[in-house]
Amino acid sequence: MTQEKSSSPSNGYFMLFIFAILFLGSILGFIAIKNPWFILGIFLAILLAPGFILVNPNESRVLLLFGDYRGTVKKNGLFWVNPFYTKKKISLRARNFDSERLKVNDKLGNPVMISTILVWRVNDTYKASFDVDNFENFVVVQTDAAVRKLASMYPYDNFADEGLDEDITLRSSVNEVSDALEKELDERLEIAGIEVLESRIGYLAYANEIASAMLKRQQATAIVAARHKIVEGAVSMVEMALDELSKKEIVNLDEERRAAMVSNLMVILCGDKDASPVVNAGTLNH
Repeated sequence: MTQEKSSSPSNGYFMLFIFAILFLGSILGFIAIKNPWFILGIFLAILLAPGFILVNPNESRVLLLFGDYRGTVKKNGLFWVNPFYTKKKISLRARNFDSERLKVNDKLGNPVMISTILVWRVNDTYKASFDVDNFENFVVVQTDAAVRKLASMYPYDNFADEGLDEDITLRSSVNEVSDALEKELDERLEIAGIEVLESRIGYLAYANEIASAMLKRQQATAIVAARHKIVEGAVSMVEMALDELSKKEIVNLDEERRAAMVSNLMVILCGDKDASPVVNAGTLNH
């Protein structure tokens, strides 16, 4: 036997009725008649009692007879099985596992802190019971191993300014990373009969020793990108202003004055503080 098989135990309510008649009848008969044979009936009733099992919704009982696997009961209700069966309870409910924050190196070698949230459940009770030593601990260990492998496959973020432009990153490619993690966990946990319902990155950040430096780098990158947009817009506005002045013949500027006007406009438009206007009371020539 290498896979789960279903077991169909006897109706528990019928056997409960037999147990009640045998047990109570033997006690009453012994009291009334004083016949020692009724003691045998009491003994048989006590022998039947361990055979009762109650299976709640999304639970199961794995049945063993002296080390021999006899099947798994997944139907809900009260049942009766061989009293000599060993009955192992395994929950089939979905479970959450929030892993610890692990310190690992990403694809670029940067230390990051990462954790995952895993939703899983037992799909094959035979594998969960007999193919691994402890399936709950197996989930914990394999999840940590999968997260470490995943973090080493992708960089935390893109560094396009250094020529390191990746299609998938841990920070921005949430769906792709989650799909890769779910696939990796599904392959690892299949041996234990575990079904992976969902897997997501629960926590992601740079490790403390480089977090401050990376924050400054991100701020610098954002400032440079913003300045680039400002300069690009300022050049466009200056060009438009000069074209409109020339087109409408409002004022004729020589090259020197055009350069001065361009310089003044660029300072005003690109400055990070509001400009203070200065009124020229003279003329353009003096």
